Amino acid sequence: MKSHTEGLTLLKKGEMNYPQAPDASILETFENSNPQRNYWIQFETDEFTSLCPITGQPDFARITIEYVPDQLCVESKSLKLFLFSFRNEGSFYEDVTNRIYTDLFGLLKPRHLIVTGDFTARGGIRSSVRVDSADA
Repeated sequence: MKSHTEGLTLLKKGEMNYPQAPDASILETFENSNPQRNYWIQFETDEFTSLCPITGQPDFARITIEYVPDQLCVESKSLKLFLFSFRNEGSFYEDVTNRIYTDLFGLLKPRHLIVTGDFTARGGIRSSVRVDSADA
């Protein structure tokens, strides 16, 4: 019988290699043990950072990921490392949010996925970007 944790490597003790650039290959998954029903999984971080592609100044955001899994779920530590890998990446808010959505949707093929980036004020204006698979 296959273990639910088979193939998950980031939770094991040992030396960590933190990604220096966004790379979806760091994302790990495990089988959804309840594929017969729809239920929501939500992840949220207030510690997301990326860089403005023009000025190189840091941008800060709350990233919220909500999804209804089909066959696969994303492992949370691998997701954290994936999100933190954007810290040296120069990207506009729209690109960052869409990149996270695209990588997760391609990996998980969920029944529903929403990724929201709520970016802190810059020049007195707050920005929020939301990508929703229902709108696709």
